[in-house]
Amino acid sequence: MGRLIYSAITSLDGYTEDAGGDFAWSAPDEEVHRFVNDLTRPVGTHLLGRRMYEIMTYWETDDPAWSDIEQDFASIMQGSDKVVYSRTLTEPSTPRTRIEHDFDAEAVRVMKASADRDLAIGGAELGAQAVTAGLVDEYQQFVNPIVVGGGKPWLPPGIRIDLELLEERRFAGGVVFLRYAAS
Repeated sequence: MGRLIYSAITSLDGYTEDAGGDFAWSAPDEEVHRFVNDLTRPVGTHLLGRRMYEIMTYWETDDPAWSDIEQDFASIMQGSDKVVYSRTLTEPSTPRTRIEHDFDAEAVRVMKASADRDLAIGGAELGAQAVTAGLVDEYQQFVNPIVVGGGKPWLPPGIRIDLELLEERRFAGGVVFLRYAAS
């Protein structure tokens, strides 16, 4: 059985992008990127919203100008399956990808139960649906040393979830990683 992991890079005030839709402030440095690669490596399937999928298609190419860390991340992403939830996309533009038009919590429970590797969910809107449905087993947050004052929240409002802290790590650039299990 696989776990569903919800991971995000956020501002200190809990946003994945600011009110203008900018998230350039969240670009990981080399140390954080290497750590993200190691967290992502065991994931077999990524559940993505349309916008996150479109951003992540960047990693489906091979760019000789990429660093070793970037090439490693591209290889990890190219080697994983993707399920994209979109009402507008009809065909995937990348290999190992299928499109689902609606998020079905029961179908995700079945995916988790039959998975031999963990699943990850990406995108705040899709993540909110999984959180609200009680599907998330583990939360991973990379807190950036910035307050953006509004934008797209990482977690949906009005929820309460008891968590158990599993891991914390500080990086030289001021980012803090927090990993929690849902209780």
